[in-house]
Amino acid sequence: MNLIKIVYIYCINIFYMKKYLLFTALFILTIEASWSQQNIFRTSNIISPEMNANHTVTFRLLAPEAKTITITGDWLPMQGYMRTPAPLVKGDSGMWTYTSPVLPSDLYSYTFSVDGVRCIDPNNAYVLRDVANIFSFFIVGGGKGNDFMVNEVPHGTVSHPWYPSPGNKMTRRITIYTPPGYENSNEKYPVLYLLHGIGGDEDAWGGLGRTAEIMDNLIAQKKAVPMIVVMPNGNVSQEAAPGEGSEGMVKPSFMLPHTMDGKFEETFPDIMKFVESNYRVKANKENRAIAGLSMGGFHTAFISRYYPNTFDYIGLFSPALNVKSEQAAVTPVYQDIDQKLQQQMHNGYKLYWIAIGKDDFLYKNVEEYRKKLDGMGMKYEYMESSGGHTWTNWRDYLLVFAQKLFK
Repeated sequence: MNLIKIVYIYCINIFYMKKYLLFTALFILTIEASWSQQNIFRTSNIISPEMNANHTVTFRLLAPEAKTITITGDWLPMQGYMRTPAPLVKGDSGMWTYTSPVLPSDLYSYTFSVDGVRCIDPNNAYVLRDVANIFSFFIVGGGKGNDFMVNEVPHGTVSHPWYPSPGNKMTRRITIYTPPGYENSNEKYPVLYLLHGIGGDEDAWGGLGRTAEIMDNLIAQKKAVPMIVVMPNGNVSQEAAPGEGSEGMVKPSFMLPHTMDGKFEETFPDIMKFVESNYRVKANKENRAIAGLSMGGFHTAFISRYYPNTFDYIGLFSPALNVKSEQAAVTPVYQDIDQKLQQQMHNGYKLYWIAIGKDDFLYKNVEEYRKKLDGMGMKYEYMESSGGHTWTNWRDYLLVFAQKLFK
C-alpha cells in the first residue's frame, strides 16, 4: 500500500468518524429535548374528579406506597371551623378512591391529605388560590352551578389595569370587568365596586368568586343590567396581588400593614377617579353600588357612610363590623359612626343589603348591627343563609345582590 492510499483511507475514516460523532450528538440532543418536553406529552388516564350520572362525584389518586389518604371538601360536615375529612379506600393496584354523596349543583373545592401531607388533586388541572392555599375545584351543573360556568353567552372582558393612587404614593393594580358589547358601543354603564376579604387581593373575586362568569350569565338571562364591576386590592400596602407586582413572587400573607386601619377607606376616591376618568360610566349616586365580603363588608360599611352621598346600593356580605378602639382613635373614618349613619339615612339610598350565614362566626356582630339600624329606623334588606364564612355563601350573595342593582 503506497502513501497516497494510506492518506486516502485515513481521510475517509476521519470523515465517517465526524459524521458518527455528529449523529451521536444530535441523537443525545433529541433525547434531551424529548425529556425536557415530557410534561407536554405525559398524560394520565386517571379521571378525577369524575361526575357520575346520579350527581355523585368519584375521586381517584394513584399512590401505591401511601398508608392513609383523606379528602377535605366543601360538601363535608363542619367540625368547629374545619371540614371533617373523609377517607379514600385503597385498591389492589394502589389506586385510592372516594365517591361523594349526591351533591347539589354548585362549585366545590377540595384537597387531599396523603400520610398527613396536604396536596391538590394531580389529575385535576383546575385550581383556586385563597390567600396562600391552593385548592382543586369542580362544578356540578344542572342548577345553580351553571351560573358559575362559562356558557355559550356573550362574554364581557376582564382587564388588570394599573391606576395612580396618590393617597398611597404608588401605582396599583386593579381588576375590572366590562360587560359584553362595551368595546363596540358608546353607552355609559353603572358601576359596582366589589371588595374582597382579609388576605385577598384584586384577583380574589375573579377567581374564587367567579365574578365574570356570574355577570355574563345574569346579563345574558336579563336578570341583571349590564354593569362594570371594579375589584380593587383592599391591602393598601400592596401594589398588586402576590406575583403580580414589583415585589416578585412573595408568599401571600393573611395580615398586611394598614389592614382595616382606615387607610383604604380614606384613599378609595383614587379608585373612583381612575374608573370615572378612563371608563364610560354613569358617574352619579344612582348608578354606583359598593359591596364586599368580610373585611370588604367592613370597608363597604365605612366607605358608604364616610362618603354618605356617593352610593345608592350598599351590600354587606358576612361583614366584619367590629372595630378596635385604638383604630377608632387614630382615624376619622371610624369615628362618629351613629352620626354618619344618620347622615347616610338622611341622604337616602335605594338598597342597603345585609347577608350572613347562620353558622358564621360573625353572626352575632351582624345581629348587633341590625339592632342598631332597627333602633335608628334605618331600612335594610336582610338575607340569612345556611353555612358559615365561606365562598360558597359569597358567590350566592353576589348572585342575589347583582340582580337587585340599578333597576
